[in-house]
Amino acid sequence: MLPSSSLPFPSLLLLPLLFLLSALFLSLCLRRTKHGLKQPPGPPAWPVIGNLHQLGTLPHRSLQSLAKRYGPIMSLRLGQVPAVVVSSPEAAELFLRTHDVVFASRPRTQASEFLSYGSKGMVFSEYGPYWRDMRKLCTLQLVSSSKLETFAPLRREELGQLVKSIEKSAAASEVVDLTGKVERLVEDIMYKMIFGRNRDDRFGLKGLIHEALNLVGAFNIADFVPFLAPFDIQGLTRKLKRNYKALEDVLDKIVMEHENTSKGQNLQHHNDFIHILLSLMHQPVDLQDDQDHVIDKANIKAILSDMVGGATDTSIVVIEWALSELLRHPRVMKNLQNELQNVVGMTRMVEESDLAKLSYLDMVIKETLRLYPVAPLLVPRESMEDVTINGCYIRKKTRVIVNVWAIGRDSKVWSENAHMFHPERFVDSNIDVRGHDFQLLPFGSGRRGCPGMNLGMTSVKFVLAQLVHCFSWELPYGMSSSDLDMNEEFGLSIPRAKHLLAVPTYRLHT
Repeated sequence: MLPSSSLPFPSLLLLPLLFLLSALFLSLCLRRTKHGLKQPPGPPAWPVIGNLHQLGTLPHRSLQSLAKRYGPIMSLRLGQVPAVVVSSPEAAELFLRTHDVVFASRPRTQASEFLSYGSKGMVFSEYGPYWRDMRKLCTLQLVSSSKLETFAPLRREELGQLVKSIEKSAAASEVVDLTGKVERLVEDIMYKMIFGRNRDDRFGLKGLIHEALNLVGAFNIADFVPFLAPFDIQGLTRKLKRNYKALEDVLDKIVMEHENTSKGQNLQHHNDFIHILLSLMHQPVDLQDDQDHVIDKANIKAILSDMVGGATDTSIVVIEWALSELLRHPRVMKNLQNELQNVVGMTRMVEESDLAKLSYLDMVIKETLRLYPVAPLLVPRESMEDVTINGCYIRKKTRVIVNVWAIGRDSKVWSENAHMFHPERFVDSNIDVRGHDFQLLPFGSGRRGCPGMNLGMTSVKFVLAQLVHCFSWELPYGMSSSDLDMNEEFGLSIPRAKHLLAVPTYRLHT
């Protein structure tokens, strides 16, 4: 009998194959738990990396393809982390409504530790008394309807300046970078609402936030295979540290400026978000446990990081996708302009008070959010206990990924034209975007639904209505609608891969 070191060459080649087959068999066996219940079906996992290799560069698309084979509740192993991918309205309702409290927590990741100051903000904090009170604070003090109303004049003024700028381009028949214009508009509004100041290009905040959202949305091997973390195979740890340091420097400077200008003044007389938060600093958060938490600068910076991210990229992405689809579908553009002409008239600009009367605009926004949800995979959740759903066992600490991008494009839900931009599908429909209808979940649902939804929807509707009412738009350089590049990038949100360019013509009779 030959010693192992003397195995013939063909036998040596068989060893890795036998190891791989054994690991795959073990993976399949582990789908049946000690309770005799099966885990949800899913693809076999590789050793060490699990199913990470199957995510690709656009995970929302890859996971949709896998779900078509394995079902709407699909189990994966992401490195050492068990995961469940949810891809149908019925399954989403089970996870986000029926068992909402079980899946109300967030996993701790490298990105949340860096960019949310140890998960001290609202979006990435674990479920519990701290999160509940931070959400209550942010909802009441920062994004309540009454607070948002106070910023209506600001939104009107900034949007009016944008219209004047584009009007000049229209007079000169210039090509307009719509993505760039919308980015600057949203950033200007955000700066004044949150920071109480004009945009300062020295800080480069827009680029930092865009990079931060991409890093948060990335599937970081360090989160799933901890022993590989020191090697930083993807370079994400270095990028996170660099982004965190740059973002913290900006926030520190802005918070310090607010502190210096507020000395000796009553902070309640200021209404930007930082002054509101500073007025609450060193006050205890009303927790129901024995811990004595107070609002400190780390809390403030974590909340600001959440607010800036939520107020910029997400709104920009929805507006640019809506304009892209309107350019590809002149019939829909014309229908929307007709509604605006009938409701608003051609002698004035749109006011926020007009928005409630614009039913076709609502349908255009819903259809855009169906095809291009704010976060295609939502922000991941984590189970806080073992639970059985539809006869399948899901253990504690399982990562839950809700693929709302796939739900929005499911032909079983939206008919065979699910891939088409067709706002009329919402005629006589009560489906809305607030998380009550699980076939359309751009802002999530349940306890972890987006609290800034009202702010986002108001901004998106107002900007889109104004741009479509004041201008007619055409693609430049003789492009046809089929020539328009509709590819996306992947991150926490899915922006266009390339900026949207168009030629405006001014429409109003003023």
